[in-house]
Amino acid sequence: MAGKPILHYFNGRGRMECIRWLLAAAGVEFEEKFIEKPEDLDKLKNDGSLMFQQVPMVEIDGMKLVQTRAILNYIATKYNLYGKDMKERALIDMYSEGVADLGEMIMHLPLCPPAEKDAKLTLIREKTTNRYLPAFENVLKSHGQDYLVGNKLSRADIHLVELLYYVEELDPSLLANFPLLKPRVLALLVLTSGALICADI
Repeated sequence: MAGKPILHYFNGRGRMECIRWLLAAAGVEFEEKFIEKPEDLDKLKNDGSLMFQQVPMVEIDGMKLVQTRAILNYIATKYNLYGKDMKERALIDMYSEGVADLGEMIMHLPLCPPAEKDAKLTLIREKTTNRYLPAFENVLKSHGQDYLVGNKLSRADIHLVELLYYVEELDPSLLANFPLLKPRVLALLVLTSGALICADI
């Protein structure tokens, strides 16, 4: 029996968080080895664990996987969260990339210089309400199903719930005009059956 996946990253959300969410939603227990000092990262680099000298890195099934999208694709495929055929996978990828676009903007907001923060926040609010959330609302409205693709839970749904959680943290009013999306923030409790205790949120 294979051991638990081991996640190597800093003690924060960052680029590992979507991996934590995906594993939790799949019901997979995992361990975390936090990088707490420069020497921890140097050790991973020096022992050849990091192909491109950077984290996140996940030890799973005898591999040391790096690059966030590669890790997500492997986990989604392994746990049947990646559609039933090429067309469904293309849609899942498309929706997931849209989630990532907005998620990157929100993730980088704390790093923004103070003088630029208000303008950045205004831009995020505008893109959230005029570009990204309308797109996902329309997808759900177009087919009337509970999930984005194939009426079955996929990585795209999990990434979207994570994004909506961050949007609500940023400004709950941004979800006000999206009745099909707003309940999904609460849905994470059912989606992961409490497993997100493992994720540092």
